[in-house]
Amino acid sequence: MKLTTFSDYTLRVLIYLALRQDRLSTIGEIAEAYGISRNHLMKVVHYLGTEGYLDTVRGKGGGVRLAMAPEHINIGGLVRQTESSTVLVECFDPAHSNCAIEPACALHGMLRQALESFFAVLDRYTLADILRNRARLAKLLDLPRTTA
Repeated sequence: MKLTTFSDYTLRVLIYLALRQDRLSTIGEIAEAYGISRNHLMKVVHYLGTEGYLDTVRGKGGGVRLAMAPEHINIGGLVRQTESSTVLVECFDPAHSNCAIEPACALHGMLRQALESFFAVLDRYTLADILRNRARLAKLLDLPRTTA
């Protein structure tokens, strides 16, 4: 399974903001730190704000920050929210499946179990778990030491 860019950027935004909990951050800062598109991040930040993960402050001196503690952001739940489809193979979507062997195929069950295992692992972690190497993450993003 491959996560969408949207899910990837969602996780990156949350990591960045968790490292900068002492201040507001801008989309421009986050985009620059990761070398990614501001336009993509605007969509991600908007989504995270509407879902209650972020507080947004408009205007001069505005920005974004986490709306909840990192230990309250479950990675499995977040990825389920941001992944629009977990259809690994055609037969996972009965409305559009034309697989001739589907009624007798054991692969469907195996792949379903693998997908459930994938999410079960992610369900065991929070954003706080990702931040175990705060100082190293902050250094890699070229953030001042005081925020790590």
